[in-house]
Amino acid sequence: MSVHCLTALNDLAPAQWDGLLAQSQPFVCHAFLSALEDSGSVGPGTGWLPAHRVLKGQEGQLLAALPAYVKQHSYGEYVFDHGWADACARAGIAYYPKLLGAVPFSPVSGPRLLGDPLAAGQLLDELSAGLGPQGLSSLHINFTEAADEALLRGRAGWLERLGCQFHWHNRGYRDFQDFLDSLASRKRKQLRKEREQVAGQGIEFDWREGHQLSEVEWDFVYACYANTYRVRGQQPYLTRQFFSLLAERMPAAIRVVLARQGPRPVAMAFSLVGGERFYGRYWGCVAEFDRLHFETCFYQGMDYAIAQGLQQFDAGAQGEHKLIRGFEPVITRSWHYLCHPGLRAAVADFLEDERRDVAAYAEGARTLLPFRQA
Repeated sequence: MSVHCLTALNDLAPAQWDGLLAQSQPFVCHAFLSALEDSGSVGPGTGWLPAHRVLKGQEGQLLAALPAYVKQHSYGEYVFDHGWADACARAGIAYYPKLLGAVPFSPVSGPRLLGDPLAAGQLLDELSAGLGPQGLSSLHINFTEAADEALLRGRAGWLERLGCQFHWHNRGYRDFQDFLDSLASRKRKQLRKEREQVAGQGIEFDWREGHQLSEVEWDFVYACYANTYRVRGQQPYLTRQFFSLLAERMPAAIRVVLARQGPRPVAMAFSLVGGERFYGRYWGCVAEFDRLHFETCFYQGMDYAIAQGLQQFDAGAQGEHKLIRGFEPVITRSWHYLCHPGLRAAVADFLEDERRDVAAYAEGARTLLPFRQA
């Protein structure tokens, strides 16, 4: 068996890559990752060079894989190691390039080590052993799931890092009012008032699947998405072509809600569906309306999840404002293999303290949830 590096996912047939997936998770499927590459969202000039690692058997069959990128910076990862890079720069240690196993620009937990667990473990060991000869300082695997963690936990040299997100869980609600009835009175009134404020501005919502949007509507979706970056003086990570390619390659997973004031679209939220999960990814508006963000990004998604019987709503990274709207703290995990022994020891000490802090933060956040006490 041997490890190969793929600089383009299209070097593999979609059925080969997707055959390694044990579950419906749209972010690691061939269509999503290849759309990032083919649209120029990752690749030369972006600091994200595709370098997917695959393990093949003696007959050339695909046994395991890791979606991976050679990184020249730490942007778009949502697991922040800028402090580690700065410390390396001060100490004269090269931190970049590094190898990152992740889904670009997508802080969504899911499978990263794909395929047979034994083969995935071999892939992992060969990758970590070969970093130095390839001129790579480290290997990082972000937003893992339980199967990955079983392979990584206790493996020599690997450091575990915790994070905290806020996800909404469908407790078998009949409708949005049934969810509101589970909240304390004051919070229930607040959420109801926010929805009424949006409706009072004459704004209505229109849900679409991927195949139901025209290119003109995709232009609007992209303009909204890009505007969320440009108002902060940043360039958007994704290109316009990415959205068209995704609509062509995996339309059934796409959900877009358009907010309209009369005939005029004013905002949108772009989401993906996989299994029983609803993933809110991008949002944007072309005009400011009071409470429109909460309605478009949260309440519309909760409504949709209830109606479709989806069990979990991941509305993106960070955001303590989600707590009072019923989004519960969820621990996320990433894993880090650092070649330099001094750096590894320093980061290990830091992460030990950080893990305690993150666990305490998540526990404290639970006390702020708006649900009625039993």
